[in-house]
Parts: sequence; C-alpha cells; structure tokens
Amino acid sequence: MSNMVDNPLEYARDIVGKDPMAVFLGINVDEAKEGYARCSVTVKPEYLNAVDRAHGSIIHAVADQAFAVACNSMGSLGIALSMTLNYLAGAADGEKIFAEAMPVHTGRKISTWRIEVRGDNDTLIASGESIAYHKS
Repeated sequence: MSNMVDNPLEYARDIVGKDPMAVFLGINVDEAKEGYARCSVTVKPEYLNAVDRAHGSIIHAVADQAFAVACNSMGSLGIALSMTLNYLAGAADGEKIFAEAMPVHTGRKISTWRIEVRGDNDTLIASGESIAYHKS
C-alpha cells in the first residue's frame, strides 16, 4: 500500500471508518472532512462498567476512531503514536456519545489532535490529545 492515498476523505470515511473493530462495536462515522471527524456510538448494556456507566474502553474506542478518521483525511497514512484521554463524566445505557477530532498541529511527519467526547445533552464526557505519525 502506498503511503499516500488518492482520495483521502473516501479512504478515511470508508476504509478507516469501517475497520473491523469499529463495525463490531457499532461505531459510526457521522462526519468526515479534511482534518476533522465526528464519530458516534450508542452505549449498550454490554458496554457498562460496575456502576452502570459506559466503560472507559468504549469511550476511548469512539475517541480513537474519530482520531483515526481525522488524521487519515489529510492525504497521507496516519498511525497513532499516543493518546491521552481524561474522563470527566459518565454516559448511561442507551445514550449516544459523540467524539470529535480536530488538528492542533499538522507537520510533515507528526500531527497532534484534540479529541472531545460528548453525550446526548452536550455534556463533556472526556477530552484528550493524540499524536499521529504520517508515512508520507
């Protein structure tokens, strides 16, 4: 596979956005444009932790998916180097949560992204930062 993609938005939305894990978890790409992605998932009973709130792993998964789609929408293949996510609120069973990823800095090889996860009522559930390596 080339390190550059012919149609970055199509690649980000249709290939990265529909990777096997995202499909398995029910994560959807709601919006993808150059340097931006919004993904969502509905919290299911099997995604709950011991106190009946969304487990951190599903919150992290939707954040990671938004980051992956966004950083691969720029024309070169992006691979995650790190992700830091701070959990600020819980999400209930049946709640739809949304993750948005936006660039903070895009360099030739390294890009930094801000990620926010919000609930149905726009409550900030988690926020963080991710760094990608671009194989261009």
